[in-house]
Amino acid sequence: MTPAPKYARVATLKTPEAFAAYVHSLGIELPFDDQLESGPQSPLARPYHLGERVIGNRWCILPMEGWDGTEDGKPSDLTRRRWQRFGLSGAKLIWGGEAVAVRHDGRANPNQLMLTAHTMEALDDLRQTLVRSHAEYHGRTDDLLIGLQLTHSGRFAKPNSKTKGEPWILYHHPLLDRKFGIPPDYPVMTDAQIDDLIGDFVRAAARAQAIGFDFVDLKHCHGYLGHEFLSAVDRPGRYGGSFENRTRFLREVVAAIRRDAPGLGIGVRVSIFDTFPFRPGPDGYGVPEPYEGRYPYAFGANPDQPLEVDLTEPIAFLRLLQVLDIRLVCLTAGSPYYNPHIQRPALFPPSDGYQPPEDPLVGVARQINVTAQLKSQFPHLAIVGSGYTYLQEWLPNVGQHNVRSGRVDFVGIGRMVLTYPEMPADVLAGRPLRTKQICRSFSDCTTGPRNGLVSGCYPLDPFYKDSPQHALLKAAKERLAARQK
Repeated sequence: MTPAPKYARVATLKTPEAFAAYVHSLGIELPFDDQLESGPQSPLARPYHLGERVIGNRWCILPMEGWDGTEDGKPSDLTRRRWQRFGLSGAKLIWGGEAVAVRHDGRANPNQLMLTAHTMEALDDLRQTLVRSHAEYHGRTDDLLIGLQLTHSGRFAKPNSKTKGEPWILYHHPLLDRKFGIPPDYPVMTDAQIDDLIGDFVRAAARAQAIGFDFVDLKHCHGYLGHEFLSAVDRPGRYGGSFENRTRFLREVVAAIRRDAPGLGIGVRVSIFDTFPFRPGPDGYGVPEPYEGRYPYAFGANPDQPLEVDLTEPIAFLRLLQVLDIRLVCLTAGSPYYNPHIQRPALFPPSDGYQPPEDPLVGVARQINVTAQLKSQFPHLAIVGSGYTYLQEWLPNVGQHNVRSGRVDFVGIGRMVLTYPEMPADVLAGRPLRTKQICRSFSDCTTGPRNGLVSGCYPLDPFYKDSPQHALLKAAKERLAARQK
């Protein structure tokens, strides 16, 4: 058996020289600044002008769903706590807060937030919770831009049960159908059903505008329905086949939002590249699902070599966003359901994952460098980068370099904000990092929901560490470990 790979823990790379040497040993490009700057003139503190709006700095909070809403789609106290912490972070761009379903059958779990007529008041209060927190800790809020991510979960919908899927699919995927148990005769969404869904997205967008959100994100990432449109090459009809047809859903939603909610900002978070689904190999490390022949089902990958990034269609997609006058773009990759090491590099996988088949820093560098390549071609798009959390202590240094050198406009943080929401504020103020709060990618924030529990940082956040749910999570992990022996 091949020996297990040895990946250095980022926390052991204590100096710029040690971090640079390890990056060099991996054969990757991951430039960073040795010294962090603080104060109003520092790269991460510079305001960004988005039309007539000014976004106060270059930090962005990525959508962080907690699986902790009510059954009727409203926020709970846990949800409000998380959004309050988004506000105290000091970041001036809030990308969606979390994924919010536009209707019940599009929920990824029975506790996902929804934006419907009966939840509007509760979501308005949630947004105001964030604004009040930001005002309390950071003063001005006129340079704070808050969006709401609108979604339908597609083939990963579980609206009524935490364990039973009720998928909506656009086409029969040769690997994902098998992986997730979708039979060959399972119904595919009709064009008429897609037309109805467009109406639901537009109504949700108008409601978001009515309760004060600055923009909506039309989610096109991580294997959910918007993302699946981009790979629907085998689908017949108006919404599949050609690139024009595969982007028709986006174009029609945008046109209707501009008609029914004029003045509302629009952003798109997109998995800008993808690859094969992965599974645990004999040694527990991830390997691609077996497949022979051409593989055209990974948007942003080379169909003849699907492990290679091919930016031909992603470039066309960003060009389309420019034509649609959409400037806010957040770039991510892959899916947490079938290739999490591509999307969310981590040393410790979630319970339904696999050991990382590459050093997680390789995955971080892949996302950052693809983002930089696209930013160089689309200088007028406001681009948010993802994949930074695994950098840990070196996150601000890499982020500062990328913003300073024009490789990205905003540094997006996801998992990190669950345990260390104050990181942006500390960096901007020149305070030392609180190393005991830094996310070490233990993945309990994903393992919890995979076992029917709420999401949170169980290892490092005392609020979750001391909760009854922590004992349930520990027991679930112990049962999994026993089965794997």
